[in-house]
Amino acid sequence: MRNHEVTKVQPLLDDKGCLSEPGWARGCVWQYRRSGIRAPRMRIKEWDYYLVLHDGKDSGDRSFGAAFTLSDDGYVGLQSVSFLLPERSSPREHTSTILKLFPMGRMHMPSTPEEGTTAFSDRQLQLTFQKTGRKRQIYGRYADFWDGKDLDVDLELDCPQMDTMCIATPFDRPGRFYYNQKVNSMRAQGQLRLGSEVYTFHPETDFGTLDWGRGVWTYDNTWYWGNGNTDLDGHAFAFNIGYGFGDTKAATENILFYDGAASKLDDVEIRIPGDRALHDMESPRYLSPWEVHESSGRFEMTFTPIMDRSAKLDFRLIVSDQHQVFGTMTGYAVLDSGQKIGVRDMLCFIEKVHNRY
Repeated sequence: MRNHEVTKVQPLLDDKGCLSEPGWARGCVWQYRRSGIRAPRMRIKEWDYYLVLHDGKDSGDRSFGAAFTLSDDGYVGLQSVSFLLPERSSPREHTSTILKLFPMGRMHMPSTPEEGTTAFSDRQLQLTFQKTGRKRQIYGRYADFWDGKDLDVDLELDCPQMDTMCIATPFDRPGRFYYNQKVNSMRAQGQLRLGSEVYTFHPETDFGTLDWGRGVWTYDNTWYWGNGNTDLDGHAFAFNIGYGFGDTKAATENILFYDGAASKLDDVEIRIPGDRALHDMESPRYLSPWEVHESSGRFEMTFTPIMDRSAKLDFRLIVSDQHQVFGTMTGYAVLDSGQKIGVRDMLCFIEKVHNRY
């Protein structure tokens, strides 16, 4: 059944290491257990990724944000922080990344996104993600982050009882799977301090997104992923779109959120000008306007890029080519109730990523 919704609480994997019931859910009904994986430890990938954005278009101030990644990808751990200034007149960004070889589970990433702490610490970076009750906290310091300036982080995300996008997707090889939760519409407050400059988030207008992933991936993959949050006259509206994450016959991860309630979408196509092949990362014109279409006409958008946060790593066997493009979305979305939501100049991102790792 397409877009099969799973409601039964159950182990994620059966005794052969395959998904017990592929599909999507409004919360993490699957119970992840690293020890139940029937694949080499070097192939297990675990990550927590947060993105927090402030859109200054309505208040007349600058737009800014930050992204934080803590991960254990088996034979490499990637810990990364991005500071973002997606301003329409002069966009800038800076990303710093620390690579550690063969973490192999030693980071003790939590088995659920609902509670626990993810942390990393070395001489340059100290970063902690902590979930307590309905609050998620992101705090720490990245020394000598950008132009000799330290980056200090102290953020809090409010996560009340609400729907999320949780999905369990197999790949076309036994024992390979993608288990993921996207948490949208988390109102953000707190500060980023870059040197002497302070950037403040306000919960009335600003939001964070969590991308929590666990799984065993195949070696070579290309995906498209887009996500955004905004406040529409006091109503929290958000979307998540994407494909390329395995076999989506059971369900896609395309979804809308309005005041914390999910409306499920079908297939979405992201049209980047010049994008002619799945693994072609050079030809797309990333800074030209994109079109986004949903198969039943419930998500019809024009995406106008502002900034391409591109990054490429090439270590022969390990290759990552990323284009995370920040811009604005304009168009409409239709909820399950039939209500049509108009969206204009919504700050968000869409990315195309090719990984071999």
